Amino acid sequence: MLIHPLPDPIAFSIGPLKVHWYGLMYLFAFIQFLVLGRIRARQPHMAAAGWKPEQLDDMLFYGVLGVVLGGRLGEVLFYHPEYYFTHPLEIIAIWKGGMSFHGGFLGVLIAMSLWARKAGKHIVDVYDFIAPMVPLGYAAGRIGNFINAELPGRVADPSLPWAMIWPNVDNLPRHPSPIYQALVDGLLLFIILWIYARKPRPPLAVGAMFVGLYGLARFTTEYFRTPDYEVSFAGITISAGQMLSLPMVVFGVVALIVTYRKHRS
Repeated sequence: MLIHPLPDPIAFSIGPLKVHWYGLMYLFAFIQFLVLGRIRARQPHMAAAGWKPEQLDDMLFYGVLGVVLGGRLGEVLFYHPEYYFTHPLEIIAIWKGGMSFHGGFLGVLIAMSLWARKAGKHIVDVYDFIAPMVPLGYAAGRIGNFINAELPGRVADPSLPWAMIWPNVDNLPRHPSPIYQALVDGLLLFIILWIYARKPRPPLAVGAMFVGLYGLARFTTEYFRTPDYEVSFAGITISAGQMLSLPMVVFGVVALIVTYRKHRS
């Protein structure tokens, strides 16, 4: 039986400054955005559309604000409003973990719309450009969750070879759900989306593909994660993460159908 190692969440210290692994994972996410963005900007169809590598630094600044502010506010409003409203000073303690992807997603949409206006780009083109760079950053965040021993999975069959005991939770074997989500919602989605986006696609197709596939992947991997809370309707019970992911699936499918129909007409 595997046991979660519960590593020290502090990677290293420089005097009074403590650098957390969770923060380093976000730093990795931002660096990979710049690296992949430069590769993407040089792809023939992206270069022909006017994308230039030097645009990425300014875009990243807006994106960081969207991720951090949206992600934290999403965690506060979507998952633990009562706790944070009674502990308001902890809202800014992002180094302890607690960032909502769905909140960060909305934050980035808003931030990129502001950047698009400043840069003179069509917002749909911006969404299509950045979509393939998002999944690896998401995967890094989930690795940070795992290092922090956050988001434990549901109880698993003890015969499962990778079932893991989380000593900070209990002594029951559980699914290592942050690893599942890093691999499926992150790495696998990145591979699919990067390959899909290497060729010219109709406007909004790449962005819609990301939204739909992420929603589907997240809805699936949520079955292995201990839910923050669950909601029930029509006799069906789903987790908060699944509830927030369903609209993404619907939007992705509808947007893909619409954009390809317009492209053919």
